[in-house]
This record gives sequence, C-alpha cells and structure tokens, in this order.
Amino acid sequence: MASVRLTRVVEFEAAHRIRRPDKSEAENRAAFGKAATDHAHRYQVRVTVRGPLVAEAGGVVNLAALDRVLKEEITDRLSGGHINDAIPEFADGHRLATGEALAVYFWERIAPRLPAGVRLHAVRVQESPHLYSEYHGDA
Repeated sequence: MASVRLTRVVEFEAAHRIRRPDKSEAENRAAFGKAATDHAHRYQVRVTVRGPLVAEAGGVVNLAALDRVLKEEITDRLSGGHINDAIPEFADGHRLATGEALAVYFWERIAPRLPAGVRLHAVRVQESPHLYSEYHGDA
C-alpha cells in the first residue's frame, strides 16, 4: 500500500519572550536581543503526517479529525495570547519559547492524538518569512 504524506497549515498570532529568569536584563538582552522582551509574531505551523492511503479516511487521515487536534492543541490555546502565559512549560524558568522548542512541544501534544496507522512526520514552526524551525521526532 502506498505511503503518503499530508501537510496541514495553521496560523495564529501570539506574543512571547525568550529570557532566563536567572540572568539579569542586560545578560538576557545580550543573549537574546529584542526577543528578551515581549513581542509578537504571526506564526505558521505546518504539521505533516504520513501513512497509507486509506479511502475510508478520505486519504492519509480524516481532515476534520486532524483539524480538531490542531485547533485544540495550537490555535485555541495560543491565538491572540501570550505563549509564556498560555503554556506552563514556557513560563519563565522552564523551556525557552523558541521556535525550535515550540516545534518539539507541538510534536509531543499532537503525535499521541493521531489515529492508528498515522504517524507524525514533521512539525514546522515559522515565525517570519525568513525564520523557521522543523522537528522530525527523535528518530
């Protein structure tokens, strides 16, 4: 049976900051520049799944089911908000709210919610037209 990849793109606007609470404001500015203070992005998240082409699912995966997962795990949680406040894992003193860390976080939330036979292939978090991070799991 053919193995196919399908990518769904979701977008949201959210603010974040990248700073370490154990460092001074000057040290954070030196390490993270303008990102050390609250600022916003229009994020684009591309989630690619792979699996067999299944006619009953309408393809690799039922799009309505995938959209529901992405809405619950990404857009409902973050749209119009502040990543450091909306996700406890990104509060000050925990994970830094970088695109790379967001890609891993989204993977951790989405992968277990996919139907049997469908695997997560990649999560890409784009912060601007010139900057994105992509995660393909630990394998």
